[in-house]
Amino acid sequence: MNKILYIILLLSCLNSFSQDTLTFEVTEEKIIFTEKDIKIDSSTIETRSFEENFKDNYQDSDYIYEQAVKESNWWDRFKKWLADFFKNLFNLSSDTVSGKVVDILIKSLAVLLIVFVIYLIVKSIMNDEGQWIFGKSSDKKVIHYKDVEKNIHLVDFEKLIKETLKSGEQRLSIRYYYLWLLKKMSYKNMIEWDIEKTNSDYLYELKEPLFKSDFEYVSYLYNYIWYGEFELDEPTFEKAKSAFEKIIKSF
Repeated sequence: MNKILYIILLLSCLNSFSQDTLTFEVTEEKIIFTEKDIKIDSSTIETRSFEENFKDNYQDSDYIYEQAVKESNWWDRFKKWLADFFKNLFNLSSDTVSGKVVDILIKSLAVLLIVFVIYLIVKSIMNDEGQWIFGKSSDKKVIHYKDVEKNIHLVDFEKLIKETLKSGEQRLSIRYYYLWLLKKMSYKNMIEWDIEKTNSDYLYELKEPLFKSDFEYVSYLYNYIWYGEFELDEPTFEKAKSAFEKIIKSF
């Protein structure tokens, strides 16, 4: 009986506790600010700006995050093809090795080409077509032999012929003998010098029959020796040389 009373009493207390509520009254506190509470920041503000060329400081490879792919041209493709060709031909170990072989080959060919061009230039200067001769006005003045006939009044032919004979250029010396003769004939007003004229033109201008005959003979020797495609022998050269010197000394 007592147990039943304790149970009823416990249930009654729980019911009473569940029905009670705790009420808390919250009051809102209002904060009012006045002008005295406002503080003005009077400190100096440092103005900062970027330099105009600030981008130049970030051009190093460390700041390049996207590498541009170089577009291959025909020369790159040719070198790649040549490298692959040598790699397959000689069973080279890698593309790097074959690439180095191609670079060495190209550089060697370039050097050979330069040497060949220099050789052609030197040969052109040193052969008969490119010799230099002394002019009359100065020992240091030079005239290309092709330009001699354009300047026959300025050329010291006597000295020029000695130089050509020393170098063994007999055929060329006969040409100079002929131009020397034309120069003397022009000074004597026997002909009117013109680079475009032929032997026949000068022969037609001559009036003295004896001299005209001598000039016709040396003109024949000149054409035979200078334009003839044959080896000039010593007797023929001496014959022509004597004929030219004889007519030149007659002035």
